Amino acid sequence: MYSRYQGRQSLPRQTAIALVVSALGMGAVQLHAQTLDSVVVSASRSEQRSFDASAAIQSVDREAIQDAGPQVNLSETLNRVPGLTILNRQNYAQDLQVSIRGFGARTAFGIRGIRLLIDGIPATTPDGQGQGSSISLPSTERIEVLRGPLAQLYGNSAGGVIQAFTREAPDTPEFMYQYYAGSYGMHRNDWQYAGKNGAVGIVADYSTFDTNGYRDNSATQRKQFNGKLSFGPDEKTRVNVVFNQFDMPLAQDPIGLKKDVALSAPQTQGGDANKLLRKTVLQNQVGSSLMHTLDADSHVTARAYYGTRDNLQFQNGTPGTDTANGGWVGLNRNYYGLGFQYNTSKKIGDTPLRISTGYEFDRSREARQEGKALNGEKANAALIREEQNQAESSDIFAQATAMMSEKYSLTGGFRQSTVRLFANDILNNGAGSGDLSFSNFSPVLGVTYHAADTLNLYANYGRGFETPTLSELSYTINGSSLTSRFNPTVRASTSQHYEVGAKWLPNRTTRMDFNLYQIEASNEIVVSLNTGGKSAYKNAPGTMRTGVEFALSNLHSKQVSSLVSLSAIDANYTQAFCSSTSANCSAANNVLKGNKLAGIPQHFLFTELTWSEREQSSPKALSRLGLRTGVELISAGRLFANDANTESADGYTVLNLKASHGWGMGKGLLTAYARVDNVTNEKYIGSVIVNTISTGKYYEPAPGVNYTVGLSLMVPL
Repeated sequence: MYSRYQGRQSLPRQTAIALVVSALGMGAVQLHAQTLDSVVVSASRSEQRSFDASAAIQSVDREAIQDAGPQVNLSETLNRVPGLTILNRQNYAQDLQVSIRGFGARTAFGIRGIRLLIDGIPATTPDGQGQGSSISLPSTERIEVLRGPLAQLYGNSAGGVIQAFTREAPDTPEFMYQYYAGSYGMHRNDWQYAGKNGAVGIVADYSTFDTNGYRDNSATQRKQFNGKLSFGPDEKTRVNVVFNQFDMPLAQDPIGLKKDVALSAPQTQGGDANKLLRKTVLQNQVGSSLMHTLDADSHVTARAYYGTRDNLQFQNGTPGTDTANGGWVGLNRNYYGLGFQYNTSKKIGDTPLRISTGYEFDRSREARQEGKALNGEKANAALIREEQNQAESSDIFAQATAMMSEKYSLTGGFRQSTVRLFANDILNNGAGSGDLSFSNFSPVLGVTYHAADTLNLYANYGRGFETPTLSELSYTINGSSLTSRFNPTVRASTSQHYEVGAKWLPNRTTRMDFNLYQIEASNEIVVSLNTGGKSAYKNAPGTMRTGVEFALSNLHSKQVSSLVSLSAIDANYTQAFCSSTSANCSAANNVLKGNKLAGIPQHFLFTELTWSEREQSSPKALSRLGLRTGVELISAGRLFANDANTESADGYTVLNLKASHGWGMGKGLLTAYARVDNVTNEKYIGSVIVNTISTGKYYEPAPGVNYTVGLSLMVPL
């Protein structure tokens, strides 16, 4: 019996349909990352070719990461992945807005509803809170994005999984330096050493970033270190030790604007200048993973990690409490976890079977304080909040894929999750204390029809699960303002995910991915009120998402390639409700049946056409020499700002140009980069702050025409 786990036979000649598609110039999701032999691990928790994975999964490689910009934000690169919407808010105090199939769009800051992993170690706390800035892009080798039912096997994240992998140390040691400069006083430096000292691999990367910001009060300073040690005590054992430090001593917060101001005076800030709204963050994390081979078909992996995060944020005052001077929130967090996994491949009769099973435990503890601010500093006044909070999760999972015949394979699995959230109110002798416990069983079932060596068709079902985060439980509504008190009324959301898809390789240089999905959610967690930098949440009775994702890659000639990534989604409420707790709903919080979910663009299109002086199929060391040019076209649909759909931002289309040139320097490489974004200087809203009903300051404008230039020097040692 021919096993689909083995290499495929040679590809047939391209069909007439493929010729037509190529002639039309329809392009792709990452030429290098989406070839037939691209390897991913997120879909099955073990290595397999991306084409063989019975799931919607894309991988973005190192070349795409370094060609997309100064390697500061995930939005530079991941905007080319279908199904994922990643919006640069021009506000480093609140991080990017990231959503997958609409999950995560509600977030006021950070990343929710999506599981973040770095080298297999969670960058998401047990309650579902993550930070995209945890990923150090200059030393990242590839990023995988998994959507759909199979992503539910990662637990408390209904949207999907983003997993980053630090590069491996090369046999020949090398030093790399990068410098970027750009509009609005942007500067980026990066120093990196990678190599092997005997049997020990070392990757050490240190970067700095600072900018004046596009808008008033949006200056930012960052410093980040990412280090990885790899070694093997014996030939069957491999150990990775990863240390990451993220230091952001300044990130000013320009907050949102009303729509007319956002379009007429987009560079202004929405807050009062005397409040000096800003955030500081210091995060340290160390983690280790071990893989031990038991025999030719089986291995075990284990991971453990520990981290700390100190966060201080100065916010606008909440209407009805302290509008004059605002307030501050301080979080001092430590978090840790461990996990074990067993992988094996075996046969039952003539049926090949691949199995993964494991256990994961994660815990996060934080001290939370709040107080009043005066002229942008802590006021000499008593605290208005002091709590000890804790989140923990304990999960078991199993996943198996069986080749039932040469044409059919089945995938099945489950995850049993238990999540507990605690708040201990110290200031008020427990008056504001509370706890919640959630338990969920998430099954997944899928079938793949291997129609040909170049065509896979698949269908999947999965049950999703998403709890509120501690931050989402931190405030309750009191009239038109918020009270700093644990909110025990928010329940976990559950969702049913249905997906059908196809992967097609019409020839050696073309790949197409296409999938349709429908997601029915109950108790979807939505923003009830967002004001003064604080948000309260509640559950919506029901939502429905129906969407399509399309990606097609094409190498038109040895020098020309193209890329198209398209997503379209219809996300709406299936039952009417009031987003406020008030008995009398106003027009701003009366959500009707059929209303669109806020924060989700109706469509998103990324296209790219590139030309290279060298053959793009050349080895990487040669393909980087000479001139490379590219043009990007990005289009987004209408974006609703509130669930009542009375506020929205129009769609937009922008054009970006980029170029690079590589020169050989002995065995080294010097590369110059340049790009111009929004060449046509279109004025548009880049993102929204969902349900900022009290002030009407929903909108975060995007910059007009702006530029980036850079130099990169790699020298073998």
